[in-house]
Amino acid sequence: MPPVVKNLLIVNGLIFLAQYVLQANFGNPFWGPVEYFFALWPIGTPAQLPSQYGMIDLGTFYPWQLVTAGFLHGGVSHILFNMFGLWMFGMRIENALGSRRFAVFYFVCLLGASLLQLLVVSAPVLFGIGELSPYPTLGASGAVLGVLAAFALLYPNEPIYLYFFVPIPAKWLVLGMAAFDLFSGISGTNNGIANFAHVGGMLTGFLLIQYWRGRLPAKPVRSQAI
Repeated sequence: MPPVVKNLLIVNGLIFLAQYVLQANFGNPFWGPVEYFFALWPIGTPAQLPSQYGMIDLGTFYPWQLVTAGFLHGGVSHILFNMFGLWMFGMRIENALGSRRFAVFYFVCLLGASLLQLLVVSAPVLFGIGELSPYPTLGASGAVLGVLAAFALLYPNEPIYLYFFVPIPAKWLVLGMAAFDLFSGISGTNNGIANFAHVGGMLTGFLLIQYWRGRLPAKPVRSQAI
C-alpha cells in the first residue's frame, strides 16, 4: 500500500476513535469536543440551539476546520465507506501521480470541498439567502470523491462495480454522481448529506488533474504525462 493512503487510513481511524471516546464524557448527545472544535461549522452559527435535551451548545467557525473536518466522521458506516473508497481508488491514483503529488492533490480536493460547502451553508449570513442550518459538516467524502474524479479522468472506461454487481465505466459513474449530488443539493431532497462538499471535491479533482495535464487556459510550468 502506498504511504500516503496508508497514513490517511491510520490517521482517520485514530481520530474516529478519539471522537468516540471523548463524546462519552462531553455530555452532548449530538457531538463531542472533537466535533465542537474541528468539524466545519457555518459562519454565523448561533451559540446555542434548543432541542428535546434542552439548550445545546454549538460550535464556531475557525479556518482550520476547512481541513480538520475532512478527518472526522459521523459513524462507523460513514468512516468505513469513505476509507474503502480511499483505499480502492487512492492506491491507483497515488501510484499514478507519485506520493508527494497525491498528497497535494488530496488536500487541495479537501479544501475545495470544504470551501464550497462552507459558502453554501453560510449563504444566509453572507448573502442573506435562505435559512441558516446550524449544524456541522464532517467527513472525508469530498476529498475521496475528488480522488474518484481523478480515477475517472485517468481510467475513464475502466468498470466500477456498483453495489459490487453492476459494471459502469468510471466516467459515467462519476458524471452520474456529480449530477445527483448537484440536484440533491439544490433541491434539498437529500438532507443530512453534504452534497455540495461532494460536488466541490469532484470539481476540484477534475480541474487539478486537467491543470497538471496542461489542458486548462492556465498552464503549469511543466505539464505531466498523466
